Amino acid sequence: MIRLIVNRVLIAIPVLFVVAVTVFTIMHITPGDPAAIMLGPEATPEEVEALRRALGLDRPILEQFASWISGVVVGDLGDSIFLKQPVTEAIASHIGPTIEIAVLAQLITVVVAIPLGILAARRQGRVSDQVVMGAAMIGTSVPAFLLGLLLVLLLAVTFRILPAGGYVSFTEDPAQALRFLILPAVSLATAQTALLARMTRSSMIEILGQNFIRTARAKGASAMRVTVGHGLRNAAIPLLTVIAQSLGLLIGGSVVIETVFNVPGLGQLIINAITRRDYVVIQGVVLVTALIYVAINLLVDILYAVLDPRIRVKG
Repeated sequence: MIRLIVNRVLIAIPVLFVVAVTVFTIMHITPGDPAAIMLGPEATPEEVEALRRALGLDRPILEQFASWISGVVVGDLGDSIFLKQPVTEAIASHIGPTIEIAVLAQLITVVVAIPLGILAARRQGRVSDQVVMGAAMIGTSVPAFLLGLLLVLLLAVTFRILPAGGYVSFTEDPAQALRFLILPAVSLATAQTALLARMTRSSMIEILGQNFIRTARAKGASAMRVTVGHGLRNAAIPLLTVIAQSLGLLIGGSVVIETVFNVPGLGQLIINAITRRDYVVIQGVVLVTALIYVAINLLVDILYAVLDPRIRVKG
């Protein structure tokens, strides 16, 4: 198990390095002078040049990258000119809402999708199967931001059940925080719920047709034991892959949803940074997001090894 973890970490290092190189290069080849954009049209050439020197933009690009990456290695992502604070502090103050929305959306996805997928698999070809698959098709077709706006119109404006936007931290008031998070979480979770339900159905249909399932039924095992104990357990590995990918997509998809619901998370932070051309913040947010993706994949690899000892031996 330890060797598996070490191997995955060693693989993750070059991945993060490639992400760092890519985002740094894109930011520095984008047309326009960041210093001039930051200062605005009223700035004098002397002021622009002074800011360029302060930001290190007058140095060769390789030297700029070496300076930035050396700071990244020790946890220093640079300082934001607009926010007047280190990027690490800005990310730390905005990452909470994003994680809360993504985790709640993931819980909704798993709790709803897996039972529906199992139901559709056990009743393949029947009305309930067709209803679940029809709903899944609709769920994957509606964009998250459009669904969010429709939910606001229905539940916040028309019936006034939930707030239309804003944010309250779980540490301050869990009940109130949940009211603010439900709409953005449901908006994000719908498409992923549809995808996971379809994947669960496909995997369970394949597993339930295997010989060992027939043997378990012949031995008198209950339907619940056959479905969950034998079927779902053996379908868990492909489902874990989908769940891990969906969690990454939920974190990335929060950029638009946080704007729709006025949530002060990473999405709002990076959109403001793009508008201001605060490239240090953009680089930091993208790198941290990539790190979260890598951490999720590492966790899934460990769960693979727990569920399937053969993977542990190969690792």
